Amino acid sequence: MNKTITEEKFRIDKWLFAARFYKTRSLAAEAIERGRVHLNGARVKPSKTLATGDMMNLRIGSYHYEIEVLELSNKRGSATIAQQLYRETEESRQQREIIAERLKAQPQPFYTKGRPTKRDRREITRLKYSE
Repeated sequence: MNKTITEEKFRIDKWLFAARFYKTRSLAAEAIERGRVHLNGARVKPSKTLATGDMMNLRIGSYHYEIEVLELSNKRGSATIAQQLYRETEESRQQREIIAERLKAQPQPFYTKGRPTKRDRREITRLKYSE
């Protein structure tokens, strides 16, 4: 029995992976379970099937996406193919740009991995006493 394209089911977690919103399908499923993905305004399970025209809200880190599903796919392809699977609303795109500008304006935290090396100590001393 051969399945035609119309009979094939497209799970939301596989679609999010194919559309390159998440690096792995398990990360997509975890985000869905935690309530970071809403389909047509409602929380869903990873096994929920998608249809073209569905509206989806995603929260990934500080960013919020509002997208419309244009095409369905279970296979992960190139980024150009993935971008053809959905269309982001203009309002969502503008909000993400505003958030990105705010994040760039914030100073980057200074992290070290344990004790400074001899080179790091020289750099710290140079910065402290150069004034």
